[in-house]
Amino acid sequence: MASLEIIFITSALLAGVCAAGPQPLRVTTIKEDPYVMSKGSELEGFCIDLLSALSKKLDFKYDVHVVKDSRYGTTDDSGNWNGMIGEVIRGEADIAVAPLTLTAKREAAVDMTKPYMQTGISFILRKDLVSEDFLSLINLFSTEMWIGVLVAYLLTSVCIFLVARISPCEWEQPEKEQNSFTLSHSFWYTVGALTLQGAGPHPKALSGRIISAIWWLFSILLLACYFANISSWLHTDNEQLSIRSFEDLANQNLIEYGTIKDSSSFAFFKNSNNPTYHRIYEHMKKAQSVSLSMEEGIRKAQKGNYAFIGESVSLDLAAARYCNLTRAPEIISMRGYSIAAPLGSPLIKNLSVAILHLSESGELDYFRSKWWASSCVAKNGKSSPLTPASLKGIFLLLVLGLGLGLFVALMELAAKSRNIANTQQKSCCSVLSAELSQRFRGGVVMSQESSDKNKA
Repeated sequence: MASLEIIFITSALLAGVCAAGPQPLRVTTIKEDPYVMSKGSELEGFCIDLLSALSKKLDFKYDVHVVKDSRYGTTDDSGNWNGMIGEVIRGEADIAVAPLTLTAKREAAVDMTKPYMQTGISFILRKDLVSEDFLSLINLFSTEMWIGVLVAYLLTSVCIFLVARISPCEWEQPEKEQNSFTLSHSFWYTVGALTLQGAGPHPKALSGRIISAIWWLFSILLLACYFANISSWLHTDNEQLSIRSFEDLANQNLIEYGTIKDSSSFAFFKNSNNPTYHRIYEHMKKAQSVSLSMEEGIRKAQKGNYAFIGESVSLDLAAARYCNLTRAPEIISMRGYSIAAPLGSPLIKNLSVAILHLSESGELDYFRSKWWASSCVAKNGKSSPLTPASLKGIFLLLVLGLGLGLFVALMELAAKSRNIANTQQKSCCSVLSAELSQRFRGGVVMSQESSDKNKA
């Protein structure tokens, strides 16, 4: 009878469990902007969106709580884990969803999914602590823009040379006169016009003056755009870093630097065999320049004379929200953020596959652009380098002007050839061909009188 009662009680308990359905996953996380943030009584952020997307793909429910000791997870002197990793190991949470760096030590203590975000170690500091780049004046125009200006200059110089050779107003008697617009003078004349100085002699023909006027207009508009970009550049901070790498940071003593105490970044410098990185660790240890949190490190960097070392994605967010900060271009120790679960958990495989699906579909990129949106776009008036597409109007105007000048020069020569043909009773085409030959090949244009003398 007792055994039957036990069976009945066990069956009732199992039926109750089955009726209740699967239990929601216990998720531990940590508050860090923009991964997890408070919004009234609820939580929001990148990790919350990620967790919601994963639950829809894998069809599970979850309850989220913030880790009690506000730590990510490291071992104490006795070898026990604290933070989110400790809660997962002790069974207080089923998974940890946070900007949790995948490291060998953590991977040995818990199972971790494929990374949902790639990051590395870099540093930020205030923009006014870095020196300006002497190439900034060149960078006001893009490379394509400088090439476009060079092509416009060469094309205009050649067109002035051609017009001066073709037009009879510039060179009425090619067999006797010297043409002042040689190819070298044409290049020099165009440079003079570009610098608003001028270089005589000036074109006398209508065709040459058309090209000169168009080139002057092009030069004025181009210089106006360049000087406007200079004005914008002078009134904004230059973001070119004189300290571009950790080696530059380690080799100077003017700017203090540090990272979060007991973080994975701190452990990287501590355990590194690279002399530069280990020197950075020794300096941070000696100067006690570590911070207790990301917020404290960013505050120190904003106050000045301090470079804060941390995860590059978090520093990108700081630079996007605090417009007086800029991140160094160098990123070292590439690693990823992952979701942690107990060793042997069947969740890891499914979560990893779901993360890969979210990455391939572009949802992770959407979450990144959503929560890493920059607030400095409207505040920062720094203009980008000008491109030919920005000034395509003045380039089109120049091309039309050059074409018009060449057309007018040909019309001027055609009119003269027609008059000569009527006088000498020759074909207009033959006279025009002879005139062009005389101007470009040094041929002799014989008059009717000289032709008659040779026949006699």
